[in-house]
Amino acid sequence: MATEIITTTPESEIVSSRVFNFKRTIVFRAWSDANHLKNWWGPNGFTNTFNEFDFRVGGKWSFVMHGPDKGNYANECEFLKIEEPSLIAWKRFSKPLFQVLATFEELSEDETKLVFKMLFNTAEECNKLKPYVVDKNEENFDRLEIELQKMI
Repeated sequence: MATEIITTTPESEIVSSRVFNFKRTIVFRAWSDANHLKNWWGPNGFTNTFNEFDFRVGGKWSFVMHGPDKGNYANECEFLKIEEPSLIAWKRFSKPLFQVLATFEELSEDETKLVFKMLFNTAEECNKLKPYVVDKNEENFDRLEIELQKMI
């Protein structure tokens, strides 16, 4: 059975958001369909090998992110909560440990606000990653934008 989403304070969260000029159903599909997600997930220059993508509560997401210069980064995750087309949450079992809560808000028929929260157990854990991931999350959103344009 899936774990509950942890309760955090602003000091133990990294929050990134962006408004995309696409229908919410398309933005959600870019996150929920492995054939699209593998194309854009990660910062610039990264590629992905998905070993398992069982998109359901309690389902596993196992993948390797391949860095542009060197390094392969194994990721083991479990989906905690899915509310199509408004919410996806998962927990990482590989380090660094955190949960992700992604929400998809329909602003208009062709406009979706995505809020991407990385939730940590402590502010200390959060602060270790914050200097690196804020810009990387923006790169990830840039790559998502490119994938969304291919999907319409």
